[in-house]
Amino acid sequence: MSDQDKRPREQPPADQDDRSNGSQRPADQPWRTEGLPPGKQGDKPRRPRWLRWVAFVAGGYLVLFLLTTMQDQMAGSAETVSYTEFSAQVQKGNVSEIFARGDTIQGQLKNEAPVPGKSDSKYTKFTTERPTFANDDLYGALQKAGTTVKATPVVQQRGALWNLLISFAPILLLVGFYIWLFRRQQRAAGGGLSGLLGGGQKKPVDPQTVRTTFADVAGIDEVEDEISEIVDYLKDPDKYRRLGARAPKGVLLSGAPGTGKTLLARATAGEAGVPFFSAAASEFIEAIVGVGASRVRQLFSEARKVAPAIIFIDEIDTIGRARGGARSFGGHDEGEQTLNQILTEMDGFSGTEGVVVLAATNRADVLDAALLRPGRFDRTITVHAPDQKGREAILRVHARGKPLAADVDLTAVSKSTPGMTGADLANLLNEAALAAARDGRSEIRRRDLTDALEKIQLGTARNVVMPEEERRRTAYHEGGHALLGMIQVGADPVRKVSIIPRGRALGVTLSTPEMDRYGYDAEYLRGRIIGALGGMAAEQEILGVVTTGAESDLQTATQIARSMVGRWGMSAAVGPVSVLPVDGDPRAFASDSLLNTVDDEVRRLIDECYQEARRLLRDNRDRLEGIAEQLLRHETLDEADAYAAAGIPHDART
Repeated sequence: MSDQDKRPREQPPADQDDRSNGSQRPADQPWRTEGLPPGKQGDKPRRPRWLRWVAFVAGGYLVLFLLTTMQDQMAGSAETVSYTEFSAQVQKGNVSEIFARGDTIQGQLKNEAPVPGKSDSKYTKFTTERPTFANDDLYGALQKAGTTVKATPVVQQRGALWNLLISFAPILLLVGFYIWLFRRQQRAAGGGLSGLLGGGQKKPVDPQTVRTTFADVAGIDEVEDEISEIVDYLKDPDKYRRLGARAPKGVLLSGAPGTGKTLLARATAGEAGVPFFSAAASEFIEAIVGVGASRVRQLFSEARKVAPAIIFIDEIDTIGRARGGARSFGGHDEGEQTLNQILTEMDGFSGTEGVVVLAATNRADVLDAALLRPGRFDRTITVHAPDQKGREAILRVHARGKPLAADVDLTAVSKSTPGMTGADLANLLNEAALAAARDGRSEIRRRDLTDALEKIQLGTARNVVMPEEERRRTAYHEGGHALLGMIQVGADPVRKVSIIPRGRALGVTLSTPEMDRYGYDAEYLRGRIIGALGGMAAEQEILGVVTTGAESDLQTATQIARSMVGRWGMSAAVGPVSVLPVDGDPRAFASDSLLNTVDDEVRRLIDECYQEARRLLRDNRDRLEGIAEQLLRHETLDEADAYAAAGIPHDART
């Protein structure tokens, strides 16, 4: 067990324990926080805003309903009478006024009259329908009776208040919408537009009772030692100020995905016991120019209020790409304004505020030079994939809380996982735990870890029934890969051979080195090409055919050969020059004639390796037949079984 595993996790003091329980992310800011003092974020939980809106709408609807109901009741209702009754009232001269629309007549009497058939009911306002066949002189009778004929309804269908509200409803909706936008704008940073787009989508982060510390980080001891100086400064800044020293304003963590950059940043804040503000660079970008810059100002302002603090920006290459070059965004866009604001804020530090900016990226080569100069990101720390001892320490960290069986050897697992990052190893243990849980067992066995590693490295097995002829061809193909890996001097040992379809492949051969390798010579790389072409060479030597199964092998061989010739100076014809860039158009770096020379050399190198692969397989055909026979019988061969099938001692090379 590493020293980090033996180190007990220190519980934060009483005042810091309150900080670690206060992780919260308001809905209108794009970053997450942890470790803030309680007074900075309030003791009472805020009610969801949608509850206030629901209460407001429900209350308004209730008030409007009561007003219109009371108005309708106060206005009274019209009595529906027969046309005969209406004509009788006209003849009596008792009709005061009427309004007609088509054959519908509304009106009002001068004096109340009893409702026909209802002796106890009387009416004043009425409505009736004039029959279409009526040929009486209604208008003349109305004039003779002195009745007023109006152009507006005598009996209103709705009150004036309701008609007024309907008329002004569109205007009220627009005014309400702009008020809502204005209030949201006020909640944004500096009255800018950052609250209008994107801010409301962010969900708050659950509080964390125990913060991450260096006890949770393993396998990158040299990086941890380098960044521990920042932790010491945040814990005791006066020790450095007395000597006139200031803390680095910024530290850039560069490395491949999954190497633990984000975890290291959180552990730095947890170890120092200071508030931690974290955000992805893409969360500052919105469609409207100025939103990102406003959010950056707000973030740095909040960090200064609770200093000492740490600001962590993940994937900073999203907004920190070099300006004015081929890799820049082009134009005065939102990303460039956001980058300019970050540069300005970091320049504003005097070094005494106690605010340190940590940033992580997978592409440090594309960052703007102004971002990397001293005074902004003073240090660049490269986080590599862990070595064998580091992998073992990481496995022990992630094995905490997981019951392991007695046959589990984490040291052996670490030796069989070269190149894996911390995230890969965490996933490995999780897959093993899932497999044990599916089988209803209470412990993780060695077999679970082996199966999980096989699933990760080789892919998930498919239930495909292959024809016998294709199984035989696949057995020779994988046997060719395995045999060349066994007999070549310096080649990586063969760990597993299988003809069970996995992913897109019909079979797989796994070879891993005995120890971590950091540099490769030309002889080793030629051996890699020969091994990659072994499947295609075996099919042609034994069966006389070439199939599409060699597609990925050809891609691997071509990629290695092009790098050898065009990037690593391993060709006498091209010389010790780098012709092919990591990305971009190679014609911007080399002439057409030089690129043609690279192509010729790549073809020559692959042809030589292919012929060598065929020769080795011809000379060792009996061994190839032995591997293919065992594969057809067992489908999967472990390391010892594969070497035994070829008749080769496990640790010998011919």
